Amino acid sequence: MGGMTRADTKQEHFMRSMGKLTVPLEREQFGCSKGDAVAIETELLRDYRFGQQQLIELWGQACALAITKAYPLSSLSKKQPTVLVICGPDQNGSVGLVCARHLRIFDYEPTIYHPKRSAHSLHQDFTIQCEKMDIPFLSYLPTEVQLINDAYNIVIDAMLGLETDSSNIKEPYSGILVTLKQIKIPIVSVDVPSGWNADEPSQDGINPEVLISLMAPKKCAQNFSGKHFLAGRFLPYDIQKKYELNIPDYAGTDCLLEL
Repeated sequence: MGGMTRADTKQEHFMRSMGKLTVPLEREQFGCSKGDAVAIETELLRDYRFGQQQLIELWGQACALAITKAYPLSSLSKKQPTVLVICGPDQNGSVGLVCARHLRIFDYEPTIYHPKRSAHSLHQDFTIQCEKMDIPFLSYLPTEVQLINDAYNIVIDAMLGLETDSSNIKEPYSGILVTLKQIKIPIVSVDVPSGWNADEPSQDGINPEVLISLMAPKKCAQNFSGKHFLAGRFLPYDIQKKYELNIPDYAGTDCLLEL
């Protein structure tokens, strides 16, 4: 921090808000390591008294908004605005469930594939909310790739996240990744594309067309060449400064930022 005082940081924040201080949009400057991402979430839950359900709801809604920007209803090639949301058993899967619910509110037609449901009460609550909104759940994922290409406009990858060891992915997720590598329709990945190491760019993983980072972009996104959104405009400024995230300013009252 170079000896910067708290008063200095507040003055810098004021100047930033007045448009008199800008941050270069260089990806190397705001990549967040897996360790820092876990520490930030811990601080939000423990010190700032955010609730886990609150964070997941914020992220999921912002992800849905990002999808509406990347793929407006009017731009979809198929007659029905169908979207396949693949959810894992951990937090990324919960974000996917919330995203699906909001997409339904935005007049998309999501279908959820959720092969291993979590016993966590929050995860179960999000699942029930989707069921109550008549969002269908697939009992299996077709292995014939063309069936997926024909049925859906996009696939949302909310399967594996920070919690996953990318070097030891087990079934059914390893098989799903094989299928995702073959599909022709666009993939939108939530936070960390499934199968990628959060701290390193992927060499042979899936190739999403859109990436939606949560809180801050992860190191693996530094060389991402597709459309990249940052979701969740709620990080306290002191946390941004502590972890040197250097997040660019959001426009107006937007809770979503295209990088």
